[in-house]
Amino acid sequence: MSLLIQLGDQLIPTLDDLRPRNSKVLVRVDFNSPVNDSGMLMDDSRIRAHLQTIRELVDDGNSVVLMSHQGRPGGRDFVSLSQHAKVLSRYLGVEVKFIEDVMGPYARQSIRSLGQGEVAMLENVRFASEELVESPPRQQANTFLVRYLSPLFNYYVNDAFATAHRSQPSVVGFPLVLPSAAGRLMESEVRALAKVLDRSLGPKVFVLGGAKVADTLKVIENLVRNRLADRILTGGLVGELFAVAKGVMLSIQSMEALERSGALALLPRARRILMSGAPIEVPMDYRVMAGGEVREEPLGRVSGLIMDIGRGTVEVYSSMIEDAGLTVIRGPMGVVELPQFREGTMAVLRAAMEGKGYTVIGGGHVAALSGLEPGTSNSRVHVSTGAAAFLAFLSGEGLPALEALSQSAKGVRA
Repeated sequence: MSLLIQLGDQLIPTLDDLRPRNSKVLVRVDFNSPVNDSGMLMDDSRIRAHLQTIRELVDDGNSVVLMSHQGRPGGRDFVSLSQHAKVLSRYLGVEVKFIEDVMGPYARQSIRSLGQGEVAMLENVRFASEELVESPPRQQANTFLVRYLSPLFNYYVNDAFATAHRSQPSVVGFPLVLPSAAGRLMESEVRALAKVLDRSLGPKVFVLGGAKVADTLKVIENLVRNRLADRILTGGLVGELFAVAKGVMLSIQSMEALERSGALALLPRARRILMSGAPIEVPMDYRVMAGGEVREEPLGRVSGLIMDIGRGTVEVYSSMIEDAGLTVIRGPMGVVELPQFREGTMAVLRAAMEGKGYTVIGGGHVAALSGLEPGTSNSRVHVSTGAAAFLAFLSGEGLPALEALSQSAKGVRA
């Protein structure tokens, strides 16, 4: 029986559809992690997030070859994946063979010689220049990377949601030449996205904050256009912009901060969104920094620099969230880099996680503050591993990785 996941007009295959046994499987993971000035890993949570998929494939007798990127050419974090393989070995309890090559003769011979139940990791896929170019899946299926490696495998599994918004060879090329499916981490992300589109899960509350105002306006426009949101609760620079759009004057300092960020230039767009009938709520009070001290001030009488939402807003927002069937949180309510201005974001998170509905946390700062591992997914909450991919989805943009998997399920071949 097929267990394809319905996501809009796409059907996404999972490992339950593919059921690889005693086969060679290429798995696209996302081990891209923060590194220090010496190029050493500072956080291995992204590696841990893929353990379920890798263990399941190994337990089923498959030879598993992992492919990932790390950083971009020229960046401090553009380093080898050799240390990632060692970290993964510790968590799996088996040696992960590191292949110091991507698609050359050494890589291909190493893949051929891999035994059942063994795991290998290819070198940073962005060492191959083709991986830096985005183009449609049919073109990517004709790259040297795909043409050289695909004959060595029976199946391809994409478990890297954080790269789902990219149309690169390792992401979209292989599904058009190999039977393919989403890994367990990717599956959990897709199921969470499906809940966002599920109209039976109302009321739906979207909590949108942070400093990426233009990106968030695009999200709001998509939510309004498709009538996906019952309430949109704003904070951060996003909330300040909509307060101004509603005719409220903020402090000189806050207006200057909006102007420096480029958000003020988006004021006409924010007003158009309001005029369209968007169900947008703005904070009723703020925590501000004024004269070297922190104080709470009501909307309309703000004198200091806005740093967080106030207690009144926390109470109102929390009551709306507690009654939601689905809460989606993307972006913080304040300047969470400073501990004294995290309370608004933390309170919103608590309300969502203790409420009666399902909560989707869209990566980034909020995911870090939730105290949950990236990729956590259960009956109450999902923490996304891909902030950029999640944002692209909320904005109504297609995710090339999912489109490629959907085409593979239909039997489309390059």
